[in-house]
Amino acid sequence: MVLSHINNEGRARMVDVGYKEETEREARAFGRISMKKETINRISEGGIKKGDVLSVAQVAGIMGAKNTSSLIPMCHPIFISHCDISFKIDRINSCIEINSIVKTSGKTGVEMEALAAVSAAALTIYDMCKAMDKGMIISEIMLLKKTGGKSGDFEREV
Repeated sequence: MVLSHINNEGRARMVDVGYKEETEREARAFGRISMKKETINRISEGGIKKGDVLSVAQVAGIMGAKNTSSLIPMCHPIFISHCDISFKIDRINSCIEINSIVKTSGKTGVEMEALAAVSAAALTIYDMCKAMDKGMIISEIMLLKKTGGKSGDFEREV
């Protein structure tokens, strides 16, 4: 397998996507943040002093997707045509599940943007709640699905 981010000298490079055709592309990602039951309850009831945790995390997720190329060195800056972040509070397992969907019409995919969106949302939840729960665990960040592009579609089996 040839790694496209490595040049002839074995050093990192940004892949040339100039020759690629523009296609509709979409990526979906998932992540989870586990916490104390008290923290889940306070988030649900709006009792976190810093504000509405999930609203702020949603905006942070969108900003994370939009700024991926500033965080990940070999990512291309791309036009994002759609980004949405959703949350599912799981009181039984004391966690919040985070899902992102990112779309573009372009020459490169949005997998990294979808993953960055989930990561930024999870980190924002941690930041807003760390005063009461420093033991939160961010986990299971993964690509669920990607469509479009030369490499074809991918869907994780669950």
